[in-house]
Amino acid sequence: MANSESELPIEPVYDESALAGFDAQAKLGAPGEYPYTRGVYPSMYTGRPWTMRQYAGFGTARESNARYKELVEHGTGGLSVAFDLPTQMGYDSDHELSHGEVGKVGVAIDSIDDMQVLFDELPLDQVSTSMTINAPASTLLLLYQLTAQRQGIAAGQLTGTIQNDVLKEYIARGTYIYPPAESLRLISDIFAYCHREIPRWNTISISGYHMAEAGATPVQEVAFTLANAKEYVRAAIAAGLDVDDFAPRLSFFFVARTSLLEEVAKFRAARRMWARIMREEFGAKNPKSLMLRFHTQTAGVQLTAQQPEVNMVRVALQGLGAVLGGTQSLHTNSYDEAIALPTAKAARLALRTQQVIAYETDVTKTVDPFAGSYVVESMTDDVEEAALALIQQVEDKGGAVKAIEEGFQKSEIERTAYATALQIDSGERTVVGLNKFVTKDDEAYVPLRVDPAIEAEQCERLATLRKERDNGAVEKALDALRAAAQGSDNALIPMKEALAARATGGEVSNALRDVWGMYVPREFF
Repeated sequence: MANSESELPIEPVYDESALAGFDAQAKLGAPGEYPYTRGVYPSMYTGRPWTMRQYAGFGTARESNARYKELVEHGTGGLSVAFDLPTQMGYDSDHELSHGEVGKVGVAIDSIDDMQVLFDELPLDQVSTSMTINAPASTLLLLYQLTAQRQGIAAGQLTGTIQNDVLKEYIARGTYIYPPAESLRLISDIFAYCHREIPRWNTISISGYHMAEAGATPVQEVAFTLANAKEYVRAAIAAGLDVDDFAPRLSFFFVARTSLLEEVAKFRAARRMWARIMREEFGAKNPKSLMLRFHTQTAGVQLTAQQPEVNMVRVALQGLGAVLGGTQSLHTNSYDEAIALPTAKAARLALRTQQVIAYETDVTKTVDPFAGSYVVESMTDDVEEAALALIQQVEDKGGAVKAIEEGFQKSEIERTAYATALQIDSGERTVVGLNKFVTKDDEAYVPLRVDPAIEAEQCERLATLRKERDNGAVEKALDALRAAAQGSDNALIPMKEALAARATGGEVSNALRDVWGMYVPREFF
């Protein structure tokens, strides 16, 4: 008998006995109806395909803007922005800790000036924009709103998502700034602000993707993601928000691996679990509050630098699994991302991969093609049962934050990542081109390089900005932000005023650091 990625058994043959006692109405329902196992919308892709996003952002805002225009021209319906590490950590490009990292893993955004260049001449009222930003998510969201405002676009017309999922940063990724309690306070402020000001915006993308990239199994990915989601819901309710005022704008972010059957089962199980959690545990009544809407990205961790062209096949299978699982939007990785930032040609090919799935296959002609499948329904039940048991372990520790402080999720993921690495090293797990079917002479690949002069250019822009702006107005607005952070007022109101006065992202983060401090993780031995 074989095992799945989550170490759940996979039988060589499934028959009707696998679904003995299976209640289709309770487990499945109709597409677009509770418990949403079969999809969150009745017609799914039979009406129109998912949103095709391409994750991009590198170097300067001007370079990234050119890439976005190219993607939109080639049919991308949604932009997905990558920010460089200093931006993610709330530091300006001229901060000493930013040296050597400016523009490296994404675009450098220091102020409203950069954001205006980034989205220059892009139809922000027509495209959906997803921003992979967490600790300083409020800052980048407000910069986006201000940019749209200066283009004459009302906030009510804006659609998109900020990742804004800080809890997974403590678990798997590390780009946190403030302690957990203060981070949850800021997230609750974002929920409230967007409910009033940017009602069509998805205020958080609760992410299993990064935990999966760190080594989490599909079961761990679902369990820890939904456990974090419960913590966000509790924090928002504790801040005085009604669950049905903010829950419809919650969204999720998962990985799609090459293990297609379990991935399809994972997506279906996650929808069913979330619907029941929101109805039974939080008393949500709005059907939209029960819907687990999610973005998917193909598995970067499964890409290989060896024989990189093989990654095209991996990405196609992963993208197909996400579509069969009912994703709302999808980013397909470029085949060269295991080596460097993707070239324009590779990014275009990744988009074409989605378009082939959407327009040249028949998987969009029917909703939930695997419904009733002996194997997929069995695997869906197995994933759900195992994930619920793991969520209960988190709850028994006092919830996601308490479990994070104990290092529970991190240690569980590290354990499975180590086991996977051993399997690859021993050859027990096959990775084509890496430990099997290896060739001696791979063709040379010329990766995209980021110009190191970008850092100097950003520093010059910052120096000019600080000379030109009204520094007194900036400091007054930052003082108002500190006062809001010390009290209970929504911090985004004075934050927006500071950014409009051309305060930098680093200055905004520093103002909050002055009040809230920085998170220092416990060491676990």
